[in-house]
Amino acid sequence: MRALNTYTDQELVALLKQDDQRALKEIFERYWDKLLAVALNRLNNLEEAEECVQDVLIKLWNLREKLELRYTLYTYLAAATRYRVLDLLDSQYRKQIKTVELTGQAEILTSNTLADSALLEKELTEKLEDAIQNLPEKCRIVYRMSREEGMANKQIAAELEISEKMVEAHMTRAIKGLSASLPAVILLIANIS
Repeated sequence: MRALNTYTDQELVALLKQDDQRALKEIFERYWDKLLAVALNRLNNLEEAEECVQDVLIKLWNLREKLELRYTLYTYLAAATRYRVLDLLDSQYRKQIKTVELTGQAEILTSNTLADSALLEKELTEKLEDAIQNLPEKCRIVYRMSREEGMANKQIAAELEISEKMVEAHMTRAIKGLSASLPAVILLIANIS
């Protein structure tokens, strides 16, 4: 019998379908590094990337009997790895949102790079600014005086020559307007700043 490393991908898939674990081992050895690079490209975390690739290879084994490839084995595995990474990122995002909702505190968890943090901050700031610009004029002025300048309702009322009740009404309208057009995480940031 010839060595498995000389088999084509199609031959290895055929062996997989016959429950040959050696074929899975050969696929593992053949594609591990490439698939790990695909996962690391998005995750920036070696342990998570390794876990994603392992999940893909385990799923390949579990679905071996139904496996029908339209493209190359590597294309199939790389796509499966990308989907697994997206599932993991989605799961992490949902946990972050749930944490924000449960604790009532805004914790924006970003990737490990400062560039990603700066980009996310810029994007969130732009979305918040766009939403503020779409507020009615009085609401926008009152909101900026309160949140950006840190003025108390009494100070705003005196400066604009309106009652404190009107200041509260404008703030309520501004917050409702922002909440209708922005995700909850951005709103929490807006209320903190």
